[in-house]
Amino acid sequence: MNIVFSGSIAFDHLMTFPGYFSDYIMSDNLESLSLSFLTDSKTVHRGGNAPNIAYNHVLLGGKAAVLGTVGQDFTEYRTWLDSVGVDTTGIVEIKNEFTASFYATTDRNNSQIASFYSGAMSHASKLKISNLGFDPDLVVISPDDPLAMRYRVQECQSMKIPYLYDPSQQIVRLEGDDLYEGVIGAHLVVLNNYEFTLLKDKINIDETAIVDKETVLVITNGRHGSRIWSGDDYFEIPIFPENEVCDPTGVGDALRGGFLRAYAAGLPLDLCVRVGTLSATYCLEHVGTQNHSYTVSQFVERFRTHYDDEGVLDALD
Repeated sequence: MNIVFSGSIAFDHLMTFPGYFSDYIMSDNLESLSLSFLTDSKTVHRGGNAPNIAYNHVLLGGKAAVLGTVGQDFTEYRTWLDSVGVDTTGIVEIKNEFTASFYATTDRNNSQIASFYSGAMSHASKLKISNLGFDPDLVVISPDDPLAMRYRVQECQSMKIPYLYDPSQQIVRLEGDDLYEGVIGAHLVVLNNYEFTLLKDKINIDETAIVDKETVLVITNGRHGSRIWSGDDYFEIPIFPENEVCDPTGVGDALRGGFLRAYAAGLPLDLCVRVGTLSATYCLEHVGTQNHSYTVSQFVERFRTHYDDEGVLDALD
C-alpha cells in the first residue's frame, strides 16, 4: 500500500520543567494568565507530524511518501529521511523561508505547553496530490496549514482516494465546515480524547454519527489506552508497558505510524491498534520523535512478550 503523509514538517525544540504546571495555573485567574517557566534542559530534534508518522511506518517495513513544504534549512533533514527510506520527492523547499518550528515544555507529569511557528508550512496549500506522479492508496491528512488541509480533503474526495483525517492540533484553527467535511468524508479518523472533545463541541458530532458513515474511529487517551469503533465492532486497547518514560512528544504520531503499517498489511483493526501502542511506547522511551529504532523482527519479538498474535505479525516482514 502506497501511503502519502501530508502535514507539518518541523524542527522540535523540546524543554523540560522540573515541576508541575498544575501547581501554578490558577483556575480562578485564567483571564489574566501570565506565566513563564524556567526550564532545565533544551534539545532540538527532527519533527513534524507528517515525517514523524512516516518514520514510524517505514520502521515496520512500510512505504511512505511525505507531502509538505520546508525552508532553506532542511537539507540535512531531507538527507536523513532519504537514508531511512522515506520518499521526500513531495517535500518542496520554499526559498527565503525557514522550516516550521515546534516549541514544547514538558513537566514532571508529562503534561505539555507548546507553541508552533509555521514558517514555510504556510505555503503547503500550493502543493497537490495529483502532482506526485502516482495515485496513492491512502492519504494521511495530519495538522498542516489550515488551507492546505481543506484542499487535501477536497482533492482526496474528488479523486476518490481514501484518507485518514487527523486535525488534532489544528482543530482550534480550522473552520467548523472544513472540520465537518473532513470527518464525514474520511475513511479513518484518529484523535486523542481531549482533541475529540474539542471536535465534538465545535461541530456538534459524536462517535455514533462518525461510525454510521462507515468511518473507522480511533480515540487515544494516554495511559488509559485507546478505543476503536468500526461498524458494529468496538475495542478497548490498553497501552503497551514501557521500560522507562523519557518524553511524550511524538507518541501519538508513532501510534499512527504503527497502526497504519499493520492496517496496510491487512491485519485486524484491534491488532492494528496494539501494534500502534508498541510503536508509541518505543517513542515514549526516547527524547525526540524520530530517535528510536528497531528491526521488524525486534519489534515482533517484543510484541510477543505481551500479546499472542498467533503468527499474524509475520505479515510485517
